[in-house]
Amino acid sequence: MPTEFQRPRSRQALIILVIAAATMLAVGAIGRYSRAEKIERSTAAGHIPTVTVFNPAPAVGESIELPARIEPWSRAPIYARVSGYLASWNADIGMPVKAGQQLARIDTPDLDQQLLQAQAELATARSNLALSESTAKRWTTLLAENAVSRQEAEERTGDLAARRSALQALQANLQRIEALKRYARLTAPFDGIVTARNTDVGALINEGGGAGSELFVVSDISKLRVYVQVPQRQVAMIRVGSQARLSVPERAGQTYEATVQSLSQAIDTASGAMLVQLSVDNVQGELLPGAYAKVRFTPDGRSGGVSVPPGALIFGKDGPRAAVVDASNRVLVRPVVIGRDLGSVVLLYGGVGASDRVIDSPPDGIADGDAVVIAATR
Repeated sequence: MPTEFQRPRSRQALIILVIAAATMLAVGAIGRYSRAEKIERSTAAGHIPTVTVFNPAPAVGESIELPARIEPWSRAPIYARVSGYLASWNADIGMPVKAGQQLARIDTPDLDQQLLQAQAELATARSNLALSESTAKRWTTLLAENAVSRQEAEERTGDLAARRSALQALQANLQRIEALKRYARLTAPFDGIVTARNTDVGALINEGGGAGSELFVVSDISKLRVYVQVPQRQVAMIRVGSQARLSVPERAGQTYEATVQSLSQAIDTASGAMLVQLSVDNVQGELLPGAYAKVRFTPDGRSGGVSVPPGALIFGKDGPRAAVVDASNRVLVRPVVIGRDLGSVVLLYGGVGASDRVIDSPPDGIADGDAVVIAATR
């Protein structure tokens, strides 16, 4: 049996063994926790995407090409002011004419008879007026001698005034007919080209200005008007005085310089566009009124937007968006407004600016608040 001296030593050794075992267990647990933490940090770091960012370039104003219609600077349809028969015409289509040059002459037999009648009536009225003047003068003299009553003298004076008024009315009627007679000569209102002739010798001419009843059309084509409908999105880039290039299909490869003259200052509700008027010189006569044309606008300076590659955009149910990295390398997904798709770049007019750091080809599933590692900046 162990002695009393040996028992305390056995207990002491047991305590030391327990302490040693506990120490070894604590050291092992601490080591395992440290390794687990390192593994967790390493795994978390492996899930942070690495991206390339760039600063969008301010978009230079891109040219736009729109269909247009060419019209003469001045266009005057010539209608008949009197009825009759066409006696002759002196200008055919394509013929240049000067202001006041006779285009045609109309025979007006009915109007001629009205003119003769008006002249005869005026001559009769003048004779009656002369007789009334002498009668009124005699009765005024007799009244002074108390040979006639005042009433009789005033009747003669009143008859004289009435005949004077009648004479004036007949003179005005004669002048009206003479003015109409002058319209038997059709003349050009300005220098230009005869672009239409819709009558011939012997044709019955009716007075009036209804649609399709014009006898001639004279157009000034030395300078032309060009009308183009500019979509609302591009209206801000058009200003009075801006230059544009005009082309027509029949003269391939040739362009003409046009100048913006005026803007309608209103958007058409049917087309969503604004009417713009341009002018173009046509001294050589190469451009034809009524023709189809194309107008290319090339605005000066910046367009107010930015350009980004198509791969930088995210398309989904919320519309086009772009991923931007903030100062703490966190992602901000912003909606953007696409102005024009030019193929290699897309013009944006809202959502991002030139100072933003935009992710090029953002990873799938990227969302607001995601952390990223920036590999390079373009």
